[in-house]
Amino acid sequence: METLHHDQDFCAWAKRNAELIREGKLSEIDAERVAEELENMGKSQRRELVSRLAVLLAHLLKWQYQPDRRSDGWVGTIAAQRTEIMLLLEDSPSLKHDMDLAIEKSYRFARDRAARETGIGKDIFPESCPYSFNQIVTEDFWPM
Repeated sequence: METLHHDQDFCAWAKRNAELIREGKLSEIDAERVAEELENMGKSQRRELVSRLAVLLAHLLKWQYQPDRRSDGWVGTIAAQRTEIMLLLEDSPSLKHDMDLAIEKSYRFARDRAARETGIGKDIFPESCPYSFNQIVTEDFWPM
């Protein structure tokens, strides 16, 4: 069988390596690249968590600091991000182990985004995240 290369056709390469693993032909797998791809999958999920938290936290800040501008759109975004974060954590519970770091990282992005989108000076928003993880993901938490 022709050797598939990761760079040529990723999906075919992944499928072939999965078949080799299932067949117990471990000496034939592209072990180093498989290991790299597995690590990258974990990194990708962490990036997704930080990204979703940043969007959610920016909207929570906007909700708190611009009560006169609250909208159904903000409610929808907040609800959707909470759902997606919880689904991500259900699929990868180990992401919870680094939650404090993920919140800290995402809050920096959220604070910048909220300042940019509201016109409120960045220094008006707290320097560190004012919400706990439980508040962030609880559907009935709406900062005042």
